[in-house]
Amino acid sequence: MSIKAVVQSDTMDWQSSPTSTVSRKRFHLAGEAESGQVTSLVQYDPGAHFPSHPHPGGEEILVLGGVFSDETGDWPKGSYLLNPEGFSHAPYSTSGCQLFVKLRQYRGEQPVRLALDSLETTMIEGIDCKLLYRDAVEITVVAKLESSQAISKPVDGGCEGFVLEGNVNVNGSELGQFDWFRIPDRDNVRLLSQDCLLYLKFGAVSQLWSQP
Repeated sequence: MSIKAVVQSDTMDWQSSPTSTVSRKRFHLAGEAESGQVTSLVQYDPGAHFPSHPHPGGEEILVLGGVFSDETGDWPKGSYLLNPEGFSHAPYSTSGCQLFVKLRQYRGEQPVRLALDSLETTMIEGIDCKLLYRDAVEITVVAKLESSQAISKPVDGGCEGFVLEGNVNVNGSELGQFDWFRIPDRDNVRLLSQDCLLYLKFGAVSQLWSQP
């Protein structure tokens, strides 16, 4: 967690999950394969489902395509979900879906349900953003960067990013859709956009979950 990480997702193979109709590309894993802290690109085949299970340490989901469903509703592309400690569900997808998922990385106590299209754009961290989540130590946004727009800034607590659309140069690495990066605490993040939409998290990026 204390070093720079860049992952180009199209160079990775899909890996099976405990449910054969759900596969993933894991960008970050700390701890055991099925119970640790993890950040992944996840693919649900049509008709895929998981048995009911809890989420210690919370869960964060951004729906990238298709429709993701569980007991709380049907969540189409652009839905952003935060599930707190103690939350349990049996997720499924009738038509199939793609998700960006972070496990054991949400410290909040309340569920969050947002639709990106309904959020207003505001200036955050010097960037035009839609705010997804903010607490005392972190802020999570979706940022639209125009072509040739450049950002360079130090990041207390680190910075994590996932490319939703377009292309961006991150500290010298060229990234495209569904690529992921992490910049460690107290380092500088340098972004040069080629017209892109980014998920960005500032702060708390270097905090590891530790098993009790």
